[in-house]
Amino acid sequence: MRDLSTWKGCPPPAPVALEGRFVRIEPYQREAHLTALWEAFGGMGINPLLKYFAQDDFAGLEGFDAWSEAVIKSGWVREVIVDKATGRPAGMAHYMRPDPANGVVEIGGIAHGTGMARSPLSTEAQYLLARHVFKDLGYRRYEWKCDNLNEASKRTALRLGFSFEGVFRQHMLSKRKNRDTAWFSIIDGEWPVLAAAFEAWLDPTNFDADGKQKRRLEDLRAEAGKAAAQ
Repeated sequence: MRDLSTWKGCPPPAPVALEGRFVRIEPYQREAHLTALWEAFGGMGINPLLKYFAQDDFAGLEGFDAWSEAVIKSGWVREVIVDKATGRPAGMAHYMRPDPANGVVEIGGIAHGTGMARSPLSTEAQYLLARHVFKDLGYRRYEWKCDNLNEASKRTALRLGFSFEGVFRQHMLSKRKNRDTAWFSIIDGEWPVLAAAFEAWLDPTNFDADGKQKRRLEDLRAEAGKAAAQ
């Protein structure tokens, strides 16, 4: 248990480079990443991909650029997920709404193209981003929020080890319509077990010759939890 009597807060999240086996996390640079992300997201296919993002649909690359600059200016810290096998950007995620005094930050604005779907890349990216928050920056709470209609995002949060906390009704407007928001979190006391499960899942021995997982992340997390409780 953390001793809060000496708590002095955390540094705000800043752009960071992180290295994994499958992915490399890079701070967003407009010149290097804007067009590459647009292409990874399928060009105008970005609008169906970002169905549950709050902004209006984009009319083209210029709209995506303007939105990107606006959210980054508002405080979102964009991290680009690079597929190490190809060397090309494959997705993005943002550290959002930091509360350094209380040690709370959200991960959101997550999107990736088909190249990351059902692959170890997205899991490793989320592990690296969470590890940085808890291990390097010392945060106490890590949040995941999504449109309550976004079943895929809710399933992903649970698979990654976030705990569901409830639904905030009429929390915000999304695409000029009401959005009820599902809230999830990981707290620092849970991170050691989650980290052990992530590391076991990402270990090369957990994949067969075709690159398919041998054991599910959820099962490894349950096993790690039992071991920690003994």
